Amino acid sequence: MSASWPKVRLGDHVDLLSGFAFKSKQFTDDQDDIPLVKGANVHQGYIDWEKAVRWPKDEFSQYEKYHLKANDVVLAMDRPWIEAGLKFSWIKPNDPDSMLVQRVSRLRGINGLSSRYLRYVIGSPQFTNYIKPIVTGVNVPHISGGQIKDYKFNLPPELLQDQIADIIEPYDNLIENNNRRIAILEEMAQSLYREWFVKFRFPDHENVKFKDSPLGQIPEEWEVKKLKEFGEVITGKTPSKKKAEYYESRDVHFIKTPDMHKDVYVIDTGEMLSFAGADSQKKKLLPANSISVSCIGTAGVVAINAEPAQTNQQINSIVLAEDSELEFLYFALLDLKQTIINHGSTGATMTNLSKGKFEDLDVIYPKNNYVSQFNSDVKSMFDEILVLLKKNKNLKKQRDMLLPKLISGKINLKD
Repeated sequence: MSASWPKVRLGDHVDLLSGFAFKSKQFTDDQDDIPLVKGANVHQGYIDWEKAVRWPKDEFSQYEKYHLKANDVVLAMDRPWIEAGLKFSWIKPNDPDSMLVQRVSRLRGINGLSSRYLRYVIGSPQFTNYIKPIVTGVNVPHISGGQIKDYKFNLPPELLQDQIADIIEPYDNLIENNNRRIAILEEMAQSLYREWFVKFRFPDHENVKFKDSPLGQIPEEWEVKKLKEFGEVITGKTPSKKKAEYYESRDVHFIKTPDMHKDVYVIDTGEMLSFAGADSQKKKLLPANSISVSCIGTAGVVAINAEPAQTNQQINSIVLAEDSELEFLYFALLDLKQTIINHGSTGATMTNLSKGKFEDLDVIYPKNNYVSQFNSDVKSMFDEILVLLKKNKNLKKQRDMLLPKLISGKINLKD
């Protein structure tokens, strides 16, 4: 069927706009202001609104050209492709009003190309395979608007575009719904953690006395523990890239910082090791339910590995001595992000926290069974999060198998 679809240049069928150079001195963190979509906020199929910087809302109307609308496709132009995938997403109907920042492109379908279908053109393996070899720049790999426009693809009739979008869109909607449920569950668990262990409003807290500690005032019977007291700390390592057999099969997850963003659990990784690669450094193998923390570069990202895994050298992981401390320590490590950044600052541009310094970080540790009580209360939430993540993995796999067949015309929609 695709043989009858004309081969077209993307630039003839999209309105492409690069974002504006908003001045950082006017950025705000007021949640009522307008979020700005930067490359750092664009991920594989979603935009991280929580970490977006903002612009005064009373100036929103002055930048109408850079307003983003529902179904707009956004593509990072700096580091557009990472091992986790292409950094692109689209604006959903319920997304907040937002504006586009420089080095991010906004694409809208024109001249017979539906914006709904456009997102699947950009999300296709063919577009990724086109982008990867033409990315230029050593320090900051990037693509230009001209390179994006030069991509060629077969354009089906608009009726078929809508039919393809109607088939694929439910997968995206289910994934989005699951992500919302995951976010709610994590927020509920984290709120309980902060209530008990940050604000100290735990059960029967009214008559508790406080004492001084290295971390300030804490309940009298509580203590401050070092991270190394929770279990064995393992710093990851990358097996030799010169040995192809270490990477020739996808047997063991190999976790890097981009694999840890957003989700509580790592259930998939951009790169995997063969059994031979994992066996080359057996002491680096993490059992399931270890907690990994990025300590070099983008520091303070925390995740739990759902299956046995290894990590690269930018990550320190804790193999817990007590499984019952998993949920408590996960949130404690999230709260240590700024501490990790501060302790890892060396005057250079990149944070680098050594294993020794990581092991010696302090954590407030409650007594009187509050940890086991907390974990008992939130374990079902973590279990449901893991189930939803696995469902999303399967949905993405099905979608990504179906999409190339649809946009290439291998599946006859008339049938």
